[in-house]
Amino acid sequence: MNLKRLSLALLAACVLVAAAGAQDRCAVGKDLILQMLERVHPGSSASTLQDGVELLKHATSTCPSLGDAWYYRSLLERRLGNARLADYSLTKAQDNDSEAYRQRLDPFTLSTQPSTPPSPTVHDKWALIVGISTFKQPEIEKLGIKFTTTDATEFADLLKNPGVGRFKSDHVVLLKNQQATTVGIKEKLNWLARMAGPDDLVLVYFATHGSARDLDTANASYIVTYDTNVGRNLDNQDALFATGLGMAEVASTVASRVRAQRAVIVLDTCYSGAASAGGKGLLTPGSAVSSDTLNLMKQGAGRVVLAASTGDQEALGDATLAGGHGVFTYYLMQAMKQSKGLDTVGKMFPYVRQQVEARARGTQTPVMSESDQGDQIVIGAAAGGTATTGR
Repeated sequence: MNLKRLSLALLAACVLVAAAGAQDRCAVGKDLILQMLERVHPGSSASTLQDGVELLKHATSTCPSLGDAWYYRSLLERRLGNARLADYSLTKAQDNDSEAYRQRLDPFTLSTQPSTPPSPTVHDKWALIVGISTFKQPEIEKLGIKFTTTDATEFADLLKNPGVGRFKSDHVVLLKNQQATTVGIKEKLNWLARMAGPDDLVLVYFATHGSARDLDTANASYIVTYDTNVGRNLDNQDALFATGLGMAEVASTVASRVRAQRAVIVLDTCYSGAASAGGKGLLTPGSAVSSDTLNLMKQGAGRVVLAASTGDQEALGDATLAGGHGVFTYYLMQAMKQSKGLDTVGKMFPYVRQQVEARARGTQTPVMSESDQGDQIVIGAAAGGTATTGR
């Protein structure tokens, strides 16, 4: 993060804070934490770490009770060799009941290492599938997002299909609509982290609205959950920061807590079109998933991220595809069915990209980002079977 971008981010935060109440200030503080998480990683330079500290200083000054900001500040200060400041920040994190501290989230400690080769067999498989098409807030509801719950339901069924996905039925958790609250999704991400062992395979799938953040316009930083609130005009950043699910929160859990040597993240996040219709909404088309976010999600070994579109495109739905589906999810399922789940992700992806581009007439291009061995994951590998053939 260069000095100019840091200054702009902090200036924007200060403007927001000046007009905000206590709750809103804490919401802005949460967003500053996510900005930090999107930028720091195990190989970060001292200057990048210091930028992160500055973001967290502003977070704790705007909301002194924000325990997670204190906790992450303690990690960065210790990394910089500032033991006294690190100890002080850790005490403040404990006093303010930091959730990140309780879960021991750590952007500098990866749960898988590139130097560790994966097991030749997959011991067990676990999946979290989220699809949201109806929302608690009427203004989001009126945007008319389509096909996401259908996509999620059919994708979950495909994973449980003994001839394709080969997941045990009770190892696939499907959260739809009212079930898919911010807290509910976090709880199930924690379930994945607890249940999946090193020799297991994990899959996380999201189909819902995404949001572009004005402070970093190349990044869809938030997943819009059932109970996310973005204001009547869909333009309340403070409410979004407080109630949405940060992409960086998902990435941090997968990178630092999920021990499985094979993890697949699928993002079919859709956008409302509010801006193109003349609104000021945060739920705008474009700015799908930035390269920074993809890099964060693939930290470690055996990680692969499949995103529906590039950072300047909208993820499309098509009512003519088998009664209505997101274009990306439909062709991902087709690729799995054709290979009976036994092709590697790396082998399936070119077909998915080609079909989506053709269907969308060049307006949508899926993206795959992988770490070491990530593209070799076989989603349909049978538990107890060889990881390379699924048998």
